[in-house]
Amino acid sequence: MRIHLIYPKWPKMPHQTPFNLPPHGPVCFAAGVPDDVEIVFTDENVQELDMNIEADLVCVSVMLTCQAPRGWEIADEYRGKGHTVVFGGIAASLHAGETAAHADSVFLGETEGFFPEVMEDFKKGRLRPVYRPDRYPDMSTLPPADRSILNHDLYTYKGVRMVDLIHASRGCRFNCYPCCVPVLGGRTFRPRPPEKVVEEMARIENDRLFFVDNSLAQDRGWVLDLFRAIAPLKKYWICHPLFNTDQVVKAAAEAGCWYVYQAVYDRSEKTRTRIRRLKDHGIGVEGTVLLGLDDQTEDDIYRMVDFLLEADLDMAEFTVLTPFPHSQAYVDLEKQGRILHKDWKRYTASETVFQPKHMSPQRLDELHRYAWETFYSKESRQQKMFKLFLKLKRKQNAGSAGHP
Repeated sequence: MRIHLIYPKWPKMPHQTPFNLPPHGPVCFAAGVPDDVEIVFTDENVQELDMNIEADLVCVSVMLTCQAPRGWEIADEYRGKGHTVVFGGIAASLHAGETAAHADSVFLGETEGFFPEVMEDFKKGRLRPVYRPDRYPDMSTLPPADRSILNHDLYTYKGVRMVDLIHASRGCRFNCYPCCVPVLGGRTFRPRPPEKVVEEMARIENDRLFFVDNSLAQDRGWVLDLFRAIAPLKKYWICHPLFNTDQVVKAAAEAGCWYVYQAVYDRSEKTRTRIRRLKDHGIGVEGTVLLGLDDQTEDDIYRMVDFLLEADLDMAEFTVLTPFPHSQAYVDLEKQGRILHKDWKRYTASETVFQPKHMSPQRLDELHRYAWETFYSKESRQQKMFKLFLKLKRKQNAGSAGHP
């Protein structure tokens, strides 16, 4: 049996560097299909979609809200030709009702251990419209992602191979205002045993990885065990926030952490200290900054940009608050009648789709552009990224005698 697995194209943020990372959802999905199933994978972000590929079943994986409309277009065309289409992924869960109108079946949630049932139902002609597992996969037996479906030559930028994505945990005990994770992965932190993470990392040829976990600041004991376990692999990796302690940050650096995406919510001394602690341990910091919250005025945004420059961040990424379905932001703004439209392909976090409290939507868009242009006025994003990469190369060269 043959599946054509498709990852639809999605609109990039205009200020981001134009590279593509190998997607994580499809390789996790591939790990959960029966061994006798062949997968032909197309990532429309890096290659043309050939709709004449022979396949028994078409599966569409959508991660982002702004990606979903293109997925629906693809599905409509395939179904018009008589193909059966199954949807899965984060955006399929967030937009389950709309997606169902374009699919023969929608899988809601994490597929590992559960998709063989879908395949059996399909073979027997009894495919259900919706599949929703009543539990999460067992993290202790979760299979390694199947990266054999990827053509790694397609994921390079200026001759440099992009990082491979991996996760050491799922779920998140935090409940951040703009986030959908509580609905998708649950409010319970679900870590993998460190030895299982080591097993998967050892199978990846790439020595540069990205832990896509929601946060590595949820269980101090587990994360220290994880860092001790992966250190001998001598890999170099990126992650989202760490515990703000010298013990954890030092352990992360010794295990190969070289870059952290750090949310910056305020201009406090605590934030400044967090950034400094990471940098003092040789870890690069990219501040991720959300604009348009109700407690932000125009002056707050100007001051935030000044603060980021003074804090000596290596990089910064500015996004506009976007009310993704099922987030608390969506619930509140919908109730208040402040959502301007639901043209999902424009929900890229780079334009204002709601009525801000202290300014017009147009003014927030202007301040968003101001933030990007001001932060990168002396050095472009590409130049700053190149400097970080040179630091990594020096670490790698030094690591030939010891890690990191």
